[in-house]
Amino acid sequence: MKLEQINKVFNEATPDEKIALDQINLHLKPGDFVTVIGSNGAGKSTMMNMVSGALTPDFGKIFIDGNEVTKLPEYKRSRMIGRVFQDPMAGTAPAMTIEENLALAFSRNKLRGLRKGVDKKRKDFFRSALETLHLNLENRMNTNVGMLSGGERQALSLLMATFTQPSILLLDEHTAALDPSRAALIANLTKELVEKDQLTTLMITHNMQQALDLGNRLIMMDKGQIILTVEAEEKKQLTIEKLMAEFQRIRGEKLTNDAALLSV
Repeated sequence: MKLEQINKVFNEATPDEKIALDQINLHLKPGDFVTVIGSNGAGKSTMMNMVSGALTPDFGKIFIDGNEVTKLPEYKRSRMIGRVFQDPMAGTAPAMTIEENLALAFSRNKLRGLRKGVDKKRKDFFRSALETLHLNLENRMNTNVGMLSGGERQALSLLMATFTQPSILLLDEHTAALDPSRAALIANLTKELVEKDQLTTLMITHNMQQALDLGNRLIMMDKGQIILTVEAEEKKQLTIEKLMAEFQRIRGEKLTNDAALLSV
């Protein structure tokens, strides 16, 4: 996945004008897992929405698998992309069963026909996939997703986003709405699923320790720009204190509260 010179301005030429992205360049090689940190309003979600097709840049180009997709609409781009949102209620259909949700996700990057949605072979595949979550969901395949807890729904969303092996996986603060134990569970599942299929992944997080623990690269954003890029070997040596010190050095100001940047 590659972003070239991406720029986005909201409310241009008005008193509320905001430069959301300012000349963003980012290249993810196959199998890269990049964590993204930055304060609110830094441009993290706007950048992710550019990749998904939910937003179109004012100028610049977007490539997925070497193909330019800058003007490709979101519904067509979704065949190449898996995405998990912050809200556990998003990404699944609550009135449908676990099995039906999985069937929809399974067909996302395949040609749709009139054949039966779920046959025995596919049921067995879904059951095996659910077993990897260790939540006993494989024995609840006919349960409506709306009956699941937030952590269970987020685990299901993560599985649905990954088991078709998308070209790019987008994780948009996907543990932020969960309690600490469930957040840790989803973080561990994320690591397992991404590593298993070597999925190219872009993950936004406000948790600095999570940003350090997951992925092989890290970027920090501020005021619509990527102000820091940390590659694999350097990332292994990083600590929260070093990351905060680097942010202060780049911004040229001292933070009186770490929460001004991120929550730990």
